[in-house]
Amino acid sequence: MTDTGACRRSPFFYVGDKFKLVPQLKENFPKKIDRFIEPFCGGGSVFLNTNANEYLLNDIDTYMIKLHKFLISFSNNQDTFWNELKLDIDKYQLSATFLGKDVPKEYRKEFVKTYFAKYNKEAYYKMRSDFNNDKDDMMLLYMLLIYGFNRMLRFNSKGDFNLPVGNVDFNKNVVKALNSYFDYVSDKDIELFNMDFQDFIEKVQPTPNDMVYLDPPYLITFSEYNKLWNEDSEMRLIDYLDTLNKRGVRFAVSNVLWHRKRYNGTFNEWAQKYIVVKIKSNYISFNDNTEKDTYEVLVKNY
Repeated sequence: MTDTGACRRSPFFYVGDKFKLVPQLKENFPKKIDRFIEPFCGGGSVFLNTNANEYLLNDIDTYMIKLHKFLISFSNNQDTFWNELKLDIDKYQLSATFLGKDVPKEYRKEFVKTYFAKYNKEAYYKMRSDFNNDKDDMMLLYMLLIYGFNRMLRFNSKGDFNLPVGNVDFNKNVVKALNSYFDYVSDKDIELFNMDFQDFIEKVQPTPNDMVYLDPPYLITFSEYNKLWNEDSEMRLIDYLDTLNKRGVRFAVSNVLWHRKRYNGTFNEWAQKYIVVKIKSNYISFNDNTEKDTYEVLVKNY
């Protein structure tokens, strides 16, 4: 895998995000980009490592966009963010090793592999309950994501956040990612959208000087996120990319052709009319976090 030492990590730490693949993606991006247009921005690992004059970012997940807006609002007032965060950590009595609030030794001794989860469990579920009673509190939602299992945004059919506690902590790696995010977005021209991917692209009307990067849900892999995607979605995507190509718009799309003996023949057949780049990946999912025999590609038209 290519070295990621110089790459900015998203402060959302999504399982399966593109952080480890960023160096390979950047090698295949245009050198000059006016507007970087990302219809499936997710946690933002790609835009955080791409140079452009403007950033137009979209995601169908309303809470994901709300969290980006929330963090960006503190980018030039970071002290306020950290003060509010520390107040909530103290309020719920959560561990926070970056503040020196470590798990007591007796927990580490008794629960060798799960001490963070055991220590934070009661506080986490109280925090989760409070958020579900006030879903406008984005600080609580961000904390739930960081302290939650596999760091995901997951809601039940009633619209309540239902991710269980994770064996994780608010540590120096989270602090580093947040500071990097704040510093990067503080002087960038960023506009956020919460729309269907095709409606979003039509709204922003990309030109040949722009770049559209798409990382849609993968049809043949297993994760919570990918449950929103089906064969009709895939066909709509590739048909629309052909339309963008006819308009002279540069695009690159990530996808998986092969995963655990499942094959995406529709996408593979379509991709042959463009440039297909093999991407070395370690795709993992919420349901199964072991590495798989996966063939991931980047398809581009330039």
